[in-house]
Amino acid sequence: MKHTFELNAVWNGGRNSEGTIEAGKLKTQISIPTEMGGPGVGTNPDEMLLGAAATCYLISLAAMLERAGIETVSLTQQSEGIVDVTNNIFTYERIIHRPHIVLKAGSGEREVERARLLAGKAEGSCMISRAINGNVGLSTEPIIRIAEAEKK
Repeated sequence: MKHTFELNAVWNGGRNSEGTIEAGKLKTQISIPTEMGGPGVGTNPDEMLLGAAATCYLISLAAMLERAGIETVSLTQQSEGIVDVTNNIFTYERIIHRPHIVLKAGSGEREVERARLLAGKAEGSCMISRAINGNVGLSTEPIIRIAEAEKK
């Protein structure tokens, strides 16, 4: 089975102009970010690559935790994209995911270690990670804790 994703784009000028993209439920303005000498309108390819990698990783991790029977109270994440600029050439170097997994009260060290293992494996399960692997470094730095039991 194959899935096809389509995107329509409009660009209104030269390098420092702006445009729009539309793909399914995604509809946004685009331009080059101010940090790279652009107008900073809407989003940009760097944020979208980070967003695609981060959301794919997070959804993969959530599915893996669920399949393993590991119950979470919350699952949040901070991701960072590192871009190198050398001789005015921009290169996406690496992406670091920092998932924060809060396990249900009463979970033990076994669940913590299984969650840590799955946090590392989720990267290889993600379609976007597999697509950019070898071109962009990928790493995870999970923070895992157990929720405190409610006091009665």
